[in-house]
Amino acid sequence: MINFKLPEQLVLLPYMAKWLVLASVVAVLAGSASAFFLFALDWATDTRTGNPWLIWLLPLAGFGVGWLYLHFGQQVEAGNNLLIDEIHDPKSVVPLRMAPLVLGGTLISHLFGASVGREGTAVQMGGALADQCTRLFRLKPEDRRIILMAGISAGFSSVFGTPLAGALFGLEVLAIGRLRYDALLPCVVAAIVADQVGLWWGVHHTHYLIPAIPEVSAWGLTAMIIAGALFGLTGKVFAEATHALGSGMKRLIGYAPLRPFAGGILIALTVWLLGTEKYIGLGIPTIVEAFEQPLPAYDFVGKMLFTVASLGSGFKGGEVTPLFYIGATLGNALAPLLNMPLPLLAGIGFVAVFAGAANTPIASTLMAMELFGAEIGLYAGVACVVSYLFSGHTGIYGSQRIGQYKHRKAPEGIKLGELRAYRKKLRAMALAAKGRKE
Repeated sequence: MINFKLPEQLVLLPYMAKWLVLASVVAVLAGSASAFFLFALDWATDTRTGNPWLIWLLPLAGFGVGWLYLHFGQQVEAGNNLLIDEIHDPKSVVPLRMAPLVLGGTLISHLFGASVGREGTAVQMGGALADQCTRLFRLKPEDRRIILMAGISAGFSSVFGTPLAGALFGLEVLAIGRLRYDALLPCVVAAIVADQVGLWWGVHHTHYLIPAIPEVSAWGLTAMIIAGALFGLTGKVFAEATHALGSGMKRLIGYAPLRPFAGGILIALTVWLLGTEKYIGLGIPTIVEAFEQPLPAYDFVGKMLFTVASLGSGFKGGEVTPLFYIGATLGNALAPLLNMPLPLLAGIGFVAVFAGAANTPIASTLMAMELFGAEIGLYAGVACVVSYLFSGHTGIYGSQRIGQYKHRKAPEGIKLGELRAYRKKLRAMALAAKGRKE
């Protein structure tokens, strides 16, 4: 009997059809959820801005969100880290309650004045909604990994209006130094369609203007290396401080709802003492100003402290928009020192601090090109890669794995959140071995 094998391209067609459909379904769900979230977030921000007294209710708001997660959300409290864990080691479908809990928790955080972002909310909603397709379409474990990645890409893309960066973020955020190309098509489709769905709903994204990108020069590239190193170290400090405060609060305060309650008191009092709301909420107006005029050199420190206090004490939201703020204002401060155009270095900082903190240099470079124009690509690429290297093996996502170490050896496959304890154990074993020899 003659065995006629079909050409590989024909066998590929059903595969493409399958993922075009599944990724589009995920994109419609995630894009619609992000659109609703962004509209609600605008309302929360406008309401808080028009009623400054709401900051005094932040402790109670934090307590309420903490209570809800304690009684109804312990399975999903890990947030983005849960999605990353499920992609690496699939166990059970992400509960759908993740979406409304993180949506409500983030809106409450913004309404009453916490300094948090929005990416975490969109990504978690996208991942949770995408994973419901696992049961609906009876997906295999390998397909489930891919659809979760598509959900992450769709959420990121639709909340920032950057489909290429969103697609790469879903691939790049899982493991340092390794990309899952088997999910490339679903992530690209999901990111593009989700962005278009958001636009269809009437979402308008903030535009940041860089009037002119200077021609590439030796000093320009050198400045990017210097700035990239500082951006990476800043991302490292942010990630480590947030994790350290979170761990410290858990040790000091056993009852979870009291952690954001205590954090809320500290934030509200600090806002009152400083007499400014500049460092709470998303901070979009300040980010825009960073592209237009010189700002106080300490603005990035203020935003970092408020965000670390908010996230570390348990308020819900994302890290990325605060990182944009920190990066843009730090770039604004560095521009005159490095003799570079202020809008350029604000834009580079915008993406490069995020690249270092999230270990996503490729997605961050693409984001710069989508937001500021393709001409910024060379500058952004250099700064984001250097930032990625200088942030070391740390990051805002503790469940991110090490697929390929950066420059200092680290065990493949280990979580970033477990690396410190692993190295501490190795040092203890080495000291013990040395003691036995002596």
